[in-house]
Amino acid sequence: MPALAHVIPLTSVAGTYTYRVPDEMAAEAVPGARVLVPFGRRQITGVVAERVEGAAEGLKPLHDVLDARPALTPELLALTRWTADYYLCAWGEAVKAALPSGTEVESHRVAVATAPPTAWDEARGRKLLRALHEAGRLPVAALADVLGRKTVPHNLLRRMEAAGVLRVEAEVQSARARAKTARHLRLAAPGGQAAAVRGDKQQALLAFLATTGDVLQADALAATGAASSTVKSLEARGLVETWDAEVERRADGLDGEAPSPAPDLDLHPAQVSALEALVDAVGAGRPETFLLHGVTGSGKTEVYLRALRATLALGRTAIVLVPEIALTPQTVRRFRAHFGDRVAVLHSRMSPGERLDAWTRIRDGVYPIVIGPRSAVFAPVENLGLVVVDEEHEASYKQFDPAPRYHARDLAVLRAHRAGAVCVLGSATPSMESVANANAGKYTRLEMPERVPVRTAGGGLRQPAPLPPVRVLDLAREKTVQRLKGSLSHELRLAMADRLAKGEQTILLQNRRGFAPVLTCEDCGWTPMCPHCAVTLTVHKGSGGRMRCHYCGWAQHVPHPCPECGGDDLRMLGAGTQRVEDEIAEVFPQARVLRMDLDTTSRRGAHRKILDAFGRGDADILLGTQMVAKGLDFPRVTLVGVVEADTGMLLPDFRAAERTFQLLAQVAGRAGRHELAGEVLIQTRNPEHPAIQFALAHDFHGFALGELAERLALGYPPYGRMIGVEIKGPKEGSTRQAAERWGAALRTEAGRVAGVEVLGPIPALIGRIKTWWRYQIVVKAPRTLPASVLAAAVQAAEGSVRLPSGHRVNLDVDPVGLY
Repeated sequence: MPALAHVIPLTSVAGTYTYRVPDEMAAEAVPGARVLVPFGRRQITGVVAERVEGAAEGLKPLHDVLDARPALTPELLALTRWTADYYLCAWGEAVKAALPSGTEVESHRVAVATAPPTAWDEARGRKLLRALHEAGRLPVAALADVLGRKTVPHNLLRRMEAAGVLRVEAEVQSARARAKTARHLRLAAPGGQAAAVRGDKQQALLAFLATTGDVLQADALAATGAASSTVKSLEARGLVETWDAEVERRADGLDGEAPSPAPDLDLHPAQVSALEALVDAVGAGRPETFLLHGVTGSGKTEVYLRALRATLALGRTAIVLVPEIALTPQTVRRFRAHFGDRVAVLHSRMSPGERLDAWTRIRDGVYPIVIGPRSAVFAPVENLGLVVVDEEHEASYKQFDPAPRYHARDLAVLRAHRAGAVCVLGSATPSMESVANANAGKYTRLEMPERVPVRTAGGGLRQPAPLPPVRVLDLAREKTVQRLKGSLSHELRLAMADRLAKGEQTILLQNRRGFAPVLTCEDCGWTPMCPHCAVTLTVHKGSGGRMRCHYCGWAQHVPHPCPECGGDDLRMLGAGTQRVEDEIAEVFPQARVLRMDLDTTSRRGAHRKILDAFGRGDADILLGTQMVAKGLDFPRVTLVGVVEADTGMLLPDFRAAERTFQLLAQVAGRAGRHELAGEVLIQTRNPEHPAIQFALAHDFHGFALGELAERLALGYPPYGRMIGVEIKGPKEGSTRQAAERWGAALRTEAGRVAGVEVLGPIPALIGRIKTWWRYQIVVKAPRTLPASVLAAAVQAAEGSVRLPSGHRVNLDVDPVGLY
């Protein structure tokens, strides 16, 4: 029987497609291998899911096999299949998430004019023909921009192609990410070669090769002053051999620096107990999940490192997930100090080539430890023994766009279980989902309730560093007694002045970037809005003052006077990090300030440079958004100030209190981690809010008890299931109508399943983003209802609703935010 392959196309189209396997490809077209296949009028990359035998009549053949060895192991194929089923996306979308970006080979449809613009009567067609004549050829996808549309005018193209005025062709494009090679040199025969040539450069090069052996050509030329023509001459005479070999492009954030040797630390009893439990499970090959709940500064990272050492000793591999790219350089430096060059990094700010190189060597077994944010959960390691999810509560572990909208923490637990590996979820403020799983006995709870003992100047140990005292400053009261000037209260200013006088350091959290969130005219009330999104523009400093949208990036200069009424009284309301920075400079002109937000960290390596400078003592104050709240450990930080704790507290989201408590507890943990005592000041207009009060007492268990009771009463996660349905469209009316049809279909399907509730549709909190109007529906169900039953109901509704052209629906299983 002919050989067939079920192929997963790397598109949003669901299912697999069957192709005939040519005899010459039979050995390489195996499950997990990438292949180039015809797909409609295109050629695209797919992955072989299964090989079978059967009738090949009418089936198209594979066009090419793109890998010498399978790109995905059977384990990763199965993991991506589960991801697609659970998160309601196409299998190809999940497979694409597991492969390095930029490696797809596919054809693109391009249009070519075959007649002059005058050959077509309709204005739109003439416009297309003119553009094609000017450009020569254009991708079909770009023709929408030519006409100022969101979608390609396929009907018009078909009519024009049938009339012979244009032609649409398929053009195969190579992958953007490919292996990089470099030229190497060596002597063709050892000894006595330098005497056979006369030129000084040739003799110098031969002498150099005689002492170094195989070497990069670039290094040899730099060391000897020779040129590439020298190499060609020696190669022609048979004295030198050259060859090309792959080289690795590394992006670990260390810029080639050698990490300092790891210090020899003594573990305190709670660390020893946690480590013994982990090592025992790893050694037994027992697929167990642990919730490592340790207060900030309790030494969770040291436990991870020792557990990793035990894992490697057994010949197994490990994945370490971190929530922020900003934390990657610090984490990598510490892990490299213990494990040298056995650590690889994967994250989204790597170039496609760097990511491909790291991914390939991970797959080849060169790196047994992989560190990175959420996408590293798909790292192609084999013989997995340990998965660590640091700061497991972080919302950044949830993928939003594009699909699959997976949660890396949950995938980490699943992947470890399937591989017979141990999974460690670490946090000082665990998510309510993980706490509920530990309470139910699904996870094994490990507690580290105290900070590690710190070494004194004399080298001795004292008692564990206490958690810093927390004071709450009521901004409303401060304003009433006229002690609030700008963003910093009187008490916070005094505390900062005290640290500056002592030569100690301060971290300030203000979870808004820019200068001012709102500009308004006091005379007429005009406020500038983004023309593409339903949000106000944020004022930023620089270039004479610009207003930017933090969703689509649209910007314009700050107007003067008011464009609505001509008034001069334009006020900037609220404070972002730039405004707080200016205020600090005014109050403390001698203070050295570093600002860390999206604006200052957009360049490659910026995170590391800022943190390294602060760690060296080059600055007195580190001001930033939430990226300064986690994972940072600086011995001279004795004051942490939260400029405005209310930023996310009052959002219409059932997780708002949890997120606020976690952020405050995490940032508070940056103070007083070593010999110097710390202090935390939290500014708020809602001092009685439970999240504030429990953070004041460092009482996570008290907060979790109340929060879980409220979730249980309302049927919210972790005691209920949720699926968010977002309907997007180019026009408000049509999007609302599509959302109403979706809501009706969901209610019909939900009526067949007991306990399912459909809320909405309603306009999204931000009703328009990047010109897309947005409506939301929430489907709720009890936790006792199997996820597959709820998914089937949503998929049935999806199949019964036909969306208008240009409209989209996004399904978000287990959403962490509904904005």
